[in-house]
Amino acid sequence: MSLIALIIIPFAASAATHEITVFGIPTEFILFAVTLLGVALFHHHTLPVALSGLTAIILYKLAFTGFHAGAGLAGLAGHMAGEWVILTNLLGLLLGFALLARHFEDSGVPQILPRYLPDGWLGGLALLVVIFVLSSFLDNIAAALIGGTIALTVFQRKVHIGYLAAIVAASNAGGSGSVVGDTTTTMMWISGIAPIEVFHAYVAAGVALVVCGIPAAIQQHRFSPIVCDAPAGATIDWPRLGIVAWILIAAVVTNIVMNLGFKELASAFPVLGIAVWVAILLATRIRQPEWSLLPEALKGSLFLLTLVICASMMPVERLPEASWHSALTLGFVSAVFDNIPLTALAIKQGGFDWGMLAYAVGFGGSMIWFGSSAGVALSNMYPEAKSVGAWLRHGWHVPLAYVIGFAALMLTLGWQPHQAKPITAAIETAPHFNPQ
Repeated sequence: MSLIALIIIPFAASAATHEITVFGIPTEFILFAVTLLGVALFHHHTLPVALSGLTAIILYKLAFTGFHAGAGLAGLAGHMAGEWVILTNLLGLLLGFALLARHFEDSGVPQILPRYLPDGWLGGLALLVVIFVLSSFLDNIAAALIGGTIALTVFQRKVHIGYLAAIVAASNAGGSGSVVGDTTTTMMWISGIAPIEVFHAYVAAGVALVVCGIPAAIQQHRFSPIVCDAPAGATIDWPRLGIVAWILIAAVVTNIVMNLGFKELASAFPVLGIAVWVAILLATRIRQPEWSLLPEALKGSLFLLTLVICASMMPVERLPEASWHSALTLGFVSAVFDNIPLTALAIKQGGFDWGMLAYAVGFGGSMIWFGSSAGVALSNMYPEAKSVGAWLRHGWHVPLAYVIGFAALMLTLGWQPHQAKPITAAIETAPHFNPQ
């Protein structure tokens, strides 16, 4: 708990007049740190622990400090009014892509893939590369779930936790250099930062993929080798595969159209999440989704939403001065602290190297299973991954890859800050960004 608090506290600056601190640390951070510690220790009861932490934070802020939107219940209502779009979008995407992943599994494509993937550990590495590429133009939640679905089949439902960490890392790395691949890069795009300003994140992301991908693929090969041949009689259900493509196209096109021409609507209404569900419901005439998946997916989704709300209530008003040191630190903070408000603050403050920041806050969330929406979504599919100890022990290559990837970017392109402060109306309502 103290380590988490010490990492986060440099980013806090509260103007509350009734704030209570312990050794200079605002009480909200201590409550949030205790919540995260509880999630780590009681990983079989993550949702009750997260809800208990959120309740404690809300009660404290009601009694003492108030919220960003004001004091008392009115302040809480105002705060949630500023968060409802991103929460609704996240819920829609997490639940929708859980159904999409089952559509993909039932399409027969995972059974056919062993014909095309290399044998041995190279097959596992090739799958991570596929996830990386998919995430560059798809939602990173979808890329992680598609990768996890393929892994279920090609590894005969025995997937190593270290490889699961690498799947999350590959999805977050692939989205870090694309303005449609991750929430944080989409936020930058909305604010007026050109796509080319984040593209060089792929220098770090590519190196990180190799650094964590090779040991993860070897771990997986030793645990359960890749299937060499497709089952006899395996065929593709083309209508179901078409549904998968239809849902993904609906998500990507909606995201691009909203951010190019309807930014105000995108920031005020959960268009992306609704678009995904409209696509799912329209496709039910062709193939019914596996509705029975929703209760378990809902539990995992509510856990993530609870942590996002907790993070949004922290008294973080500004970040340290923009530098490569602060960008590197933000990557570690993103493993436990939601990266959306951190990125919004960075954009508002200005002066960052946006590609470096995109890599840091994107890939950094892969270091712990609940550090990113992709990690939470994949852990719903693989409950054994919901152990911080096991994730860190077997996924040791992810933080190593983060540092080496960051160093590679620094040594090749260096720190390239964008001095302008691209503050727009969209950034002033940062909590409304479309999540991915």
